[in-house]
Amino acid sequence: MTTQAKTNITVEASISAPAEKVWKLWTTPEDIIQWNSPSEDWHTPSATNDLRVGGKFTSRMEAKDGSMGFDFAGIYDEVKTNELIRYTLEDDRKVSVLFKEENGKTQVTTTFEAEGENPIEMQRDGWQAILDNFKKYVEAKGK
Repeated sequence: MTTQAKTNITVEASISAPAEKVWKLWTTPEDIIQWNSPSEDWHTPSATNDLRVGGKFTSRMEAKDGSMGFDFAGIYDEVKTNELIRYTLEDDRKVSVLFKEENGKTQVTTTFEAEGENPIEMQRDGWQAILDNFKKYVEAKGK
């Protein structure tokens, strides 16, 4: 029996805000529903977040025209406030999000295991678009 190696994809953004603020906006459901979409025709109407090891999170992502939607959900494996989040998605893929502050900016680096249905580039582009949307949201909230 052979096991197929999982492909890891990394996306990142440098955000002009301290890690504490970036962390808060990344993890608060009221904020998540504001930024968690890859494009203008998608949105996140609801989100829950139990930010602790063993805690569960769910973001409901839907096309604004109602044509499709899905729950993005998982369980936290590791949580280091303002520094690191590791979680396992419902389909057993692993994700890590690193927050590194330097000179008033925070580098957010997300690494995730690719799923087998969509091309790698499409997955990378989708996750990068959400991260870019997050950066815009944080920076628009002012310092």
